[in-house]
Formats: sequence, C-alpha cells, structure tokens
Amino acid sequence: MQNHFSLFQLPAQFEIDLATLDAHYRKLQAEVHPDKFVNASPAERMQSMQMATLANEAYQTLKQPTARARYLLQLQGIATDEEQNTAMPADFLMSQMEWREAMEDAKFGKDIPALERLLSEMHLAAKDLQQQVNTELADAPQAAAMTVRKMRFIDKVTEDIHQIIAQLED
Repeated sequence: MQNHFSLFQLPAQFEIDLATLDAHYRKLQAEVHPDKFVNASPAERMQSMQMATLANEAYQTLKQPTARARYLLQLQGIATDEEQNTAMPADFLMSQMEWREAMEDAKFGKDIPALERLLSEMHLAAKDLQQQVNTELADAPQAAAMTVRKMRFIDKVTEDIHQIIAQLED
C-alpha cells in the first residue's frame, strides 16, 4: 500500500509545498470522486469510494503540521503516544501553565485583544516547534516524538483560544 506522500507524489519529508499538495489532492479527487462512477460496476463504485476516502484522510494528515510529523514518525515505526505519555520538560510545563492562566484571565476579562496576542504567541511557538521537529525527524526521531507531543499541546491551546474568542464575539 502506498503512503500518503506517494499518493500525492510528494517527498516523504516534513517540509512540503502545500500548494502542490492542494493541487494533487484536487486532481486525485476529480479522478476518483464517486459521482464519476454512478454507472460503474458495484466493485468499481466501492473502489472509487475507498480511494476518495483515502485521499481525504491523507490530505487532512499532510496539510496539518502536527499530523504530518506524527505520520512521518509512524512511517519509521515510532509512536508518539500522546494520550499515554504526557511527561514534558519542566520549562514547557511552566509555559503551559502560563498560557492557560493568560487564556483564563483574558476569558474572564472578556479581553479579545489579549486572546489575539496569546494566539500570536502560540503561532510563534508552533513555528519554532515545527522547525525543531523538521530537524529531529532526520537526526533524532525519538526526540521528534516529544516535539510532536508539544506541538499537539500548542494546537489544543490554539483551538481553545479560538473557541473562547468565538464565544465572546457572540
């Protein structure tokens, strides 16, 4: 079975061209979309549906940096164990607590600008971790698993901030 990268004719690496990913995804979806197979045999319709589902799953995985890094580690047989392994370095735990506290303070104070500043901080932290994981995937894949866990935390805080902003704007 081909991997997500080969499905879209991309190199199996962290840094990918998202415009190329989008273009290859649209092209593949146009070729395998179930609507094109309405008059085909049941087996061909099933294969079309499976291919379209695989393309969607692969696209969602590769377009998101954390999922892409996690997938690259899986290809190397390394699990990130994000649900079970929540151990983090002390400095990152301190940052987590500070971010959560700032988020709660801004929520309580209905301070959308403070939440937007926190989002900017999360974006910078995510970029730093993405650069780090890009290097680690090649040089130290076991260390990359820890970085993916950190990236997932940043993603979660970012999602929470977006939800709070949406609630405050309603």
